[in-house]
Amino acid sequence: MMKKKFGSLVLVGSVMMSLLFSACTSGGGTTNAGSTSGGSDNSGSTATVAEAPSSGTIKVGVVNNPPSESGYREANVKDMESVFSAANGYELKTAYSLKNDEQLQAAQGFITEGVDYLLISAAETTGWDEVLKKAQEAGIKVYLFDRMIDVDESLYEAAVVSDMSAEGDTAVQWLLDQDLPEYNVIHIQGAMGSDAQIGRTGALDAQFASGKMNKVVQQTATWDEAEAKKIVESVINSGDSFNVIYAENDGMAKGAVAALDEAGITHGVDGDVIVMGFDCNKWALRELLAGKWNYDGQCSPFQAQIISDIIQGKRTVTEKKIINEEKGFDAKSLTQSDIDTYGLGE
Repeated sequence: MMKKKFGSLVLVGSVMMSLLFSACTSGGGTTNAGSTSGGSDNSGSTATVAEAPSSGTIKVGVVNNPPSESGYREANVKDMESVFSAANGYELKTAYSLKNDEQLQAAQGFITEGVDYLLISAAETTGWDEVLKKAQEAGIKVYLFDRMIDVDESLYEAAVVSDMSAEGDTAVQWLLDQDLPEYNVIHIQGAMGSDAQIGRTGALDAQFASGKMNKVVQQTATWDEAEAKKIVESVINSGDSFNVIYAENDGMAKGAVAALDEAGITHGVDGDVIVMGFDCNKWALRELLAGKWNYDGQCSPFQAQIISDIIQGKRTVTEKKIINEEKGFDAKSLTQSDIDTYGLGE
């Protein structure tokens, strides 16, 4: 029915960041935050004790992935900028990149500038030890958000994150519950080494290892829609059979579906190919509601208000990790109310 070849890609879109004290808004550099309020808390509790509010303006440096990465990231960036605004008593400096080395440089720059708090969503899980030690030596408190990193937990105050492994487990269990006669899977991965990629890949790798599912291709598109489309086109052109596309974010699932449509291959409910994505953008959930996709895994982008409440002494923390509560959505049971409640963006 369908086809295989490995399109080569490694799109690592990065945005170079300016580390001047006065943040600027050119390219992918640092920017000053906007105002307005935002953020939501659907998590449990976290670490150490609540901190007393600082006197005067609180300086916060945020190292994050660029908003162009995905609809999820756009919502995450807006949430950070809304909560850590001048109106709320903050001076916000931001740096965006998909490259770990650029993120590390940005974090070091914020430490040199003397921010009060350093917030990090790391492009990769490794390589952060020395920078976080320098932050600790400088008396700068570190919070992780969205993604964990592989450092001793004494180097950060708390982590407000999704359980990416649980997201992968939930998605793969849903796929197993479909009880297909065979599972021939195109697996499109996110940025390699990121917490999201590792977590969403793990459960599927276990199925490949067990022989329950067949790995037609497993390749990174680095969260990019166009690169995901190329991967699926390559498989189609090769002639290898497949009946599942497991894309680790909605944008890559969209690119995969575009390749299917151009080839005249049916997908979604009652189609030839099951389509799975993650993040629950509203536009993606509408694809489920229309029966064009089959599954979307939730990933909450709202961590800023939780961290702000800890910083300002409004929240007492008792565990090191705060986990956002999340779920998966099936096209056959999704409702418009679900889209209105859980969907990101417009």
